[in-house]
Amino acid sequence: MKLLIVEDNERVAQFLRKGLSEAGHTADHADNGRDGMFLAASEPYDAIIMDRMLPGGIDGLAIIEALRRTGSKVPILILSALTDVDDRIRGLKSGGDDYLVKPFAFGELLARLDALLRRSQEGRAETTLTLGDLSMDLLSHKVTRAGKAVALQPREFKLLEYLMRHANQVVTRTMLLENVWDYHFDPQTNVIDVHVSKLRQKIDDGSGRQLLRTIRNAGYMLTADD
Repeated sequence: MKLLIVEDNERVAQFLRKGLSEAGHTADHADNGRDGMFLAASEPYDAIIMDRMLPGGIDGLAIIEALRRTGSKVPILILSALTDVDDRIRGLKSGGDDYLVKPFAFGELLARLDALLRRSQEGRAETTLTLGDLSMDLLSHKVTRAGKAVALQPREFKLLEYLMRHANQVVTRTMLLENVWDYHFDPQTNVIDVHVSKLRQKIDDGSGRQLLRTIRNAGYMLTADD
């Protein structure tokens, strides 16, 4: 899932991005209210983690209220050092879906976030991606090929999800670096080749048709077409 973290504390933000990446999510980060407002309004996120007190002239509650006025239903988890009951009530009434007090356990944050994502997915038609006999359940994180379970690591799942969402299109290395690894530079390693190779072995070996193909001098394509 693609997430947005609006948090001015760099250590907290890096801690969140690292943990969410390990859990198979991609996260953008804004460290002030203005950038947070811009990203939240211009990018399609699956959920937002929102700090209440932010620099930049716009606090977290103002961002949430502005998003709700536009009709946005993106799930929002408020993260705040404000512990009073009145503060929590105000956060939820502003349009937040949940409220977690700092300091927090990452496991609890992830569980709350997963619950928000599940509830938001229940109202959406798309909970499964399919291509030929390949199927991906976005809620349970289960993948099958011709009815047979395919065991994937979190990064492999995220890679396959991106490829399935761009099925029958050439996906470049730059696209994968930015959207699957959250790199905005070329690390000059073969990390993509290694992961694509492992993913291809898992979804294509033993099947009658190869779905994941390398397009010479261009990138990769996931397709069921001959």
